[in-house]
Amino acid sequence: MRLTPRPLVLTLLLGIAVVCYADRYLLAGLAQPIKREFGLSDTVLGVLLGPAFALLYTILGVPAARLADRTSRIAVAAGGCLLWSLFTALTAVAHDAWVLGLARVGVGIGEAAYQAPVMALIAAYFPPQQRGRALALMACAIYLGQMTGMAGGPALAAASTWRTPFAALGGVGLAMALAAWLIIKEPPREAAPAAQAEHEPLAALARRLVRARSWILLTVGLSLGSFSGVSFGLWGPTLFERAYGLTTQAAGAAFGLPFGIAGLLGTLGYGFVSDRIGRRGSAAPLLLAAAALAIATLCILTITWVPSLQVAQLLAIPSGLLGGGWSVGVYVGFQHILPERVRASGTAIALLAVGLIANLGGPWVAGLLSDAFGGGLGGLRTSLTVVIPLGLVGALAMWRASGLLDADRRRLAGEA
Repeated sequence: MRLTPRPLVLTLLLGIAVVCYADRYLLAGLAQPIKREFGLSDTVLGVLLGPAFALLYTILGVPAARLADRTSRIAVAAGGCLLWSLFTALTAVAHDAWVLGLARVGVGIGEAAYQAPVMALIAAYFPPQQRGRALALMACAIYLGQMTGMAGGPALAAASTWRTPFAALGGVGLAMALAAWLIIKEPPREAAPAAQAEHEPLAALARRLVRARSWILLTVGLSLGSFSGVSFGLWGPTLFERAYGLTTQAAGAAFGLPFGIAGLLGTLGYGFVSDRIGRRGSAAPLLLAAAALAIATLCILTITWVPSLQVAQLLAIPSGLLGGGWSVGVYVGFQHILPERVRASGTAIALLAVGLIANLGGPWVAGLLSDAFGGGLGGLRTSLTVVIPLGLVGALAMWRASGLLDADRRRLAGEA
């Protein structure tokens, strides 16, 4: 079977990923007009940004990945894109907070089929020496989606209503899902060892993974680093709107563009540097990721309190350049230690923990603490000051994992 050319595969998967992240950031970019229309508190808004989306997104990621390991990875990913795009479009007709919440739940269900199957597909199409660049290009979707959702969404809403961007983005997602499913060919898999003619039960796989210390530490590092970054990223436009007296459109652009552009450049740069320094050993990309996460965490903590918009945007440059690519080093680590037959499942089990801690807990905890600290600008700033430093703990866990990758790779391969 003739496979789809790699550049085309990467382009289509990147398009799906941009839509995926734009869906997530669009609600954050339009949080204030939605809050005003429905009379929401920061706590309820935090639930919409976090648990309403992330609960089923996190839980269903594992069965979606297991299905991808057994069947077609591209069919699972494209089907998920189709589903979440339908619910994104339905968000445009929400008439109260309950319907809005149900639409976010539907988006989460669809996006559960995205990350692990797509990573496994990238690993199948690209050899190890090219995976850092490929995964870095995919990670650029976070920042392209951030700019689309936080800057493009409010700009479109300013010319109509906040509902129009949701309808438009849903339509784009439906088109991307169909194109990817029709064009990308499912690559053949490596022959399975005789001992694993049948797929390993999920519980047995989980027990094997938790015995690999590097897998545990990578999961902890990604979870805490994401908790810190997601909390700041989703509440950032609201922070800028309150701190600097900006309109929703201006706040989305002031936050989304500098962080998005710097993050995009940082992610691309990290992928190429990661592949180059990876020749020195598997630990090098992860050590670089740990250092980048630590410095980026300190930068966004400073941004939370600076009184000047210009200074905040200036600090966005090192924040994005260093914070943009650190997660790529973690994903490269996962693909390094996991055997191909369980790559999607092994990644999804890790992402289950990441989702519960970061995507579900981060925005909700930040909103809850904001109300607990009195709400408004002061409450939000104090809340973010509590949650952001967890990124430093995540960086430490990644540093500890760096010396264990090769041993755990051999161990997991031997047990396969």
